[in-house]
Amino acid sequence: MARRLIPSLNRILVEKIVPPSKTNAGILLPEKTSKLNSGKVVAVGPGSWDKDGKLIPVTVKEGDTVLLPEYGGIEVNLGDKGYHLYRDEDILGTLHD
Repeated sequence: MARRLIPSLNRILVEKIVPPSKTNAGILLPEKTSKLNSGKVVAVGPGSWDKDGKLIPVTVKEGDTVLLPEYGGIEVNLGDKGYHLYRDEDILGTLHD
């Protein structure tokens, strides 16, 4: 049975995007000095409440590609896959093509 994690409050479950280390032809690519730390949003929580009891929804949605901080997040393993859990305010932005 596969497990599914629904984040609580304003947390976001992200699968980090790992850039390829080889081309399709098998050529090894050197590690770039400035890596883009990005991930795909897998699941989001409902949001958090302000002091007046109003729900503040998270700013991203499932499927978004987001820019992540260099450090932070909580590593979560579900089955054989690894994910990271961040708070909404830790996400640096949304990436668009």
